Parts: sequence; C-alpha cells; structure tokens
Amino acid sequence: MATTSHSTGGGNTALTPLPQGERLFGWRDHAALWLSLGVGLLVMQIGAYLVPALGAQAALTVIVCGSVLGAGLLAWTAKIGCDSGLSSAGLMHATYGSSFARLPVLLNIVQLIGWTTFELVVMRDGTVAIARQSGSFSAAWWPLLATLLWGAVLLALLSGSMVKLVRKFIGRYGLPLVMASLLWLSWQFLTKAGAQGFAALWNRPGEGGMSTLSALDLVIAMPVSWLPLVADFARHGRDGNSALRGTWLGYAVANIWCYALGVLVALTTPSTDLVAALLLAQGGLLALGLILIDEVDNAYGDLYSGSVAGHSLKPGWSVRRWGMALAVLCIALALVLPMHSLEPFLLMLSSVFVPLYGVILARLAGHRNVVALVTERKFNTSAVLIWLLGVACYHLCAQLAPSWGAALPTLALTFVLARFSRASPGNSPVSAAAAR
Repeated sequence: MATTSHSTGGGNTALTPLPQGERLFGWRDHAALWLSLGVGLLVMQIGAYLVPALGAQAALTVIVCGSVLGAGLLAWTAKIGCDSGLSSAGLMHATYGSSFARLPVLLNIVQLIGWTTFELVVMRDGTVAIARQSGSFSAAWWPLLATLLWGAVLLALLSGSMVKLVRKFIGRYGLPLVMASLLWLSWQFLTKAGAQGFAALWNRPGEGGMSTLSALDLVIAMPVSWLPLVADFARHGRDGNSALRGTWLGYAVANIWCYALGVLVALTTPSTDLVAALLLAQGGLLALGLILIDEVDNAYGDLYSGSVAGHSLKPGWSVRRWGMALAVLCIALALVLPMHSLEPFLLMLSSVFVPLYGVILARLAGHRNVVALVTERKFNTSAVLIWLLGVACYHLCAQLAPSWGAALPTLALTFVLARFSRASPGNSPVSAAAAR
C-alpha cells in the first residue's frame, strides 16, 4: 500500500498517503492537539465581539451551537484525512483535480501566512503588556525584540518533529498549564460577575446590531478557519473514528470555553483591549503568560500546515525548508503590519473555505478510494463550478440577507449540489479500472 501510493506521488509526500508505521496519534493525541489549538486570545477576542449586541443567554446559545457544528465539520474532515492518509492539499487534489487544486492550495498558504502574522502580533502585544504591567521594560524597541523572540521560538520548533511536539510537549506539559490558566481566569471573572450581580448580567438583553444567525457565522468562522489544516495532522492518526472523536471533543471544548470567557470578560470588564482586561484579574499576569505560550502552538500549526501545502506545490523543497521560509516571511510581516479588525478577515476566509470544504466533504465522505482520485483528472469541472457558486452565494447572503447568516446556507447549498452531482462508484473511472 505504502509503496504504491508513494510511487504515484513521485516523491511529493503531501500528495501521497502517510505510511502506516508513521501514524502514531490515538484519540487522546487528537483531543489534546485540538484542545490546545482551540485555545487562544484571538478566540476570546471574537467572543467579546458578541456582546453587547447579544445578551448573555443568546451569546452562550450561539457559542455552544456554533462550536459543536464547527468542530463537527473539523472532525469529519479529520476522519477523511486519517482514513486516506492524505494531507489537506491531497484532499483538494482529489476533489478539484490536480491542476486546479493549486489555486485553493495557494489560497490556503496565503491565509496561513496571515494567521501566523496575526498570532505573532498577538504574542508580541501580550508580551509588551505583561512587561509594562510588571514594570520590567519600557523601551520603545521592546515590541521589536518581542516579535523576534517569538519568531525565534517558532523557528526552533519547526526544526524538530511535529509528532514529538504533540505527544511529548503539548499533551504532557503545555495543555495542563493552559487548562490551569483558563480555570483560574474563569474563576476570577465568574467571581467578578457574582459581585456585580450574576442574575442581572445573565438576563441583560442585547443592544442589537447583530442577528443570532450572523453571530453564529462569527462563531463558526473560527473552526472553519482550521478546516484547511486538520487533515495535515489527522493523517498521523491510527484510526479514522478516533481522529473524529478526539478532534470533535477537543476543539468543541476549547472553542466553547474561550468564546464564553471572552463574553464573560466583556460583560464584567468592558474594555477595547482584552489583554488589559485579563491583566486586571488577580493572577492575570501569570495566566496570560501561560496562554501566550499556548499561542505558540497555534502559530506553529499554521506554519506546519502551510509548509505541507507549499511542499505539495514545490516538492523539491522539504516540509522543514518550507516551514523555515514561511516563518521568516511572517516575522517580517509582523514587524510592519498593524493589527487589523479580525471580523472582516475571518468572514472573508469563510467565504472561500466554507464552500471549498462543503464540496470536499460531499465528494470524499464515504468514498472507498480517495487516494486514487488525486491523479484521476486535472480539472473537475463540476466541483470547481459548485465551489465558485458557493463563494458567490456566501457574499450574496452577506449583502442581501445579513440577518440570516451566510455560512450555513452556503455550506448546505454546496454540500447538496456536490453530493447529488458526485459520480456513482460504478460509473467512476477509478471503479471501472479496479473492476478490470
């Protein structure tokens, strides 16, 4: 099996199944990885955007529903990646054709560069805030130094093994510390909510300006942004069902917790600066420091997946070399780009990747030989047209009926169209060749 698949890819390890001997992740590894990747200051910041437009009860309902649905999409994709052993780029090739797939792969690299740059800026700003709070540093060059320091950490991590990082560091040490910091912050802000009148905060109505479905779009946008990465990690799993369970559980818990904590912080300590609000909590300095350390694995995950995608385009460069090059680029961008509003950025990404993966899930879920589809054709016309229609649908929904949201209608449309237009197993070229 491994020999056949690797000979098909011509040395392109991103487009060939991972050998069985290299698949070491169990469901606990998947859960630990995605619980860790799901935790972050960015997620809390998006949670804070939900109020005061929504009341506390409506915000929590949206967070739970959107997180379970979004994490379910991640988990479904993880199962396909694990069962096939293919990377995200491989799934795109199998769905859209080997020539056209280069476009979504390239778009994925662009968005991963953007995410890594955002992560570096968040880590830099958080580090500067901690330094100023402790009175340790006040020099104007400290932001530059902080950016370079976090960039150096990323470069060091990229020089090692992803599997060892997940199994030996994140699962054993990193995740317990982050969980402890989240528990501490949750306790601090719940205590503050109790002092302000928990019942009053819980029953506070929303001020309007954002519909429930629009808020659901904003919650789903975060797990959707991970869809183009999940297979790059899930392919290292031993079993597709364990990849599904671990990914779903880990990411759903993290997303619900961080979104809800962002809402809680916004309700009890209104501030335009989430980092400053967290620092006001007792022990917030230590808790924020631990969360910033956890942000490193988010940036690392983006870079690792981006390097796998880059390797699929230019296999002459190893995954490690791609990772180093992308890291240097992101460090340079973080030094010159200001922090922009996250909401338009997230929704723009959703407009591309929601329909992209609506088609991928419909075409590949349940397929008995996904690997053979990678080189079956160069351009899958129906898949490409449905994706483009989905992108148009997403933007039309956002413009003409914003109160109804855009992600769910687009996902449903592309999935249904792609599923009904999928060739039956008996009529596909791959099945015909297998029968002979």
